[in-house]
Amino acid sequence: MENNFDDLRAEFDKFVQDKCSLKPDENQGHNPDEGDEADNEFTPQFVDNITENLLAPSLSGVYLSRLDIKRVAEAIDESIPIKERVKMIRALFRHTTRKEYLRTAFDEFNRHINGRILIYQELSEAFPASKPVFDGYISKAKKLNIVFDHVVEDFEEIEPTDDPMMV
Repeated sequence: MENNFDDLRAEFDKFVQDKCSLKPDENQGHNPDEGDEADNEFTPQFVDNITENLLAPSLSGVYLSRLDIKRVAEAIDESIPIKERVKMIRALFRHTTRKEYLRTAFDEFNRHINGRILIYQELSEAFPASKPVFDGYISKAKKLNIVFDHVVEDFEEIEPTDDPMMV
């Protein structure tokens, strides 16, 4: 009987070592979120600020899923693959050259955020004891619009030129 447990334990340890390693070079499976050269491309400076403020629910008051980001991209006629949320935001804003594009994208994000605000308001009415919590989330979500406005104001448009080295 004890021999069976020892064999089972040895088999389990081998499985964990072979298949569950946290070191990327030892994983035999393929991670779809890594390995793309596009992930290492240059992104405008504002992308880090947006990523930090938009994707952290503690700062934005809302959680935006991968599907939400995908829907925002589709609404502004962009096509981005579903990956990690940070990589999706980078892909969405990687080639931004116009303030108009930024404003359109941020307006679409605001539509999603305002939808969450409506849900929070309904929940705070249904559960009055939790109103202070939801009011905090609503306040953070509304402040995010100010961040969007600052990014658009500070953004310098890039004019296309015939010589790509002139940029």
